[in-house]
Amino acid sequence: MSSRRSRQSGSSRISDDQISDLVTKLQHLIPELRRRRSGKVSASTVLQETCSYIRNLHREVDDLSDRLSELLASTDDNSAEAAIIRSLLN
Repeated sequence: MSSRRSRQSGSSRISDDQISDLVTKLQHLIPELRRRRSGKVSASTVLQETCSYIRNLHREVDDLSDRLSELLASTDDNSAEAAIIRSLLN
């Protein structure tokens, strides 16, 4: 049974080339890394910047949600504006 398990885990293992390819793709997706002039960035830096970018996106979503909630609280519940805001919050 253990040989079967090792074969299964070996077949689902990600190769170094695949990891490198994924890191390169991340590097192209993260605005902070795209702005850098140097082409070579460590995988560690790419992952740190990716995590930072995702945290910032979460903060922005939370801030926008709070602002929409405040706007909804100050709007007539039956208005077209309130319906639009409710749809954005869902």
